[in-house]
Amino acid sequence: MGKGRVEAFSDGVIAIIITIMVLEIKVPEGFDLAALRPLLPVFCAYVLSFIYVGIYWNNHHHLFHAVTKVSGGVLWANLHLLFWLSLLPAVTHWVGENHLASWPTALYGVVLFMSAIAYFILTRLLIRQHGLDSALAKAVGNDFKGRVSVAIYLAGIVTAFVEPLISAALYTLAAAWWLVPDRRIEHVLEG
Repeated sequence: MGKGRVEAFSDGVIAIIITIMVLEIKVPEGFDLAALRPLLPVFCAYVLSFIYVGIYWNNHHHLFHAVTKVSGGVLWANLHLLFWLSLLPAVTHWVGENHLASWPTALYGVVLFMSAIAYFILTRLLIRQHGLDSALAKAVGNDFKGRVSVAIYLAGIVTAFVEPLISAALYTLAAAWWLVPDRRIEHVLEG
């Protein structure tokens, strides 16, 4: 099967996820800057989640640029990833509205963790389909960055019950690390 429809569908779902997240930010009840203060936690949670969705969209784009075909298993793995990403608006709002309370912060980490696992599964299925000698397999390698991110998310989940602010810092650290462009696929395809 061709990859065009899975790319188009994924782009649409990701656009909807971002739209839902921004719609969760309510208009302030006032006309001065002080009216924005209660929205600050929700806005900060939104910014972090927007960055995560952007990171997944960017990496998904590069991933599918390196493949030529998809299978039924890849379609289901892609839906699995989109499922976890689609939960980001809900946990983002919950974290923002509850000012980093333990359970919302931990569940935010669970969604990040499961998104990373789903992305890993999708990548492995695509590598299996295209072969261990494919450009994709060479580009992804052992995915050190992805594995460390999973460990950071797990640490954030556990830490949420001790000090949720540390969890938020861990989630932010992982996002900042991924903001540095991952050019593995680009380099392999260009070389």
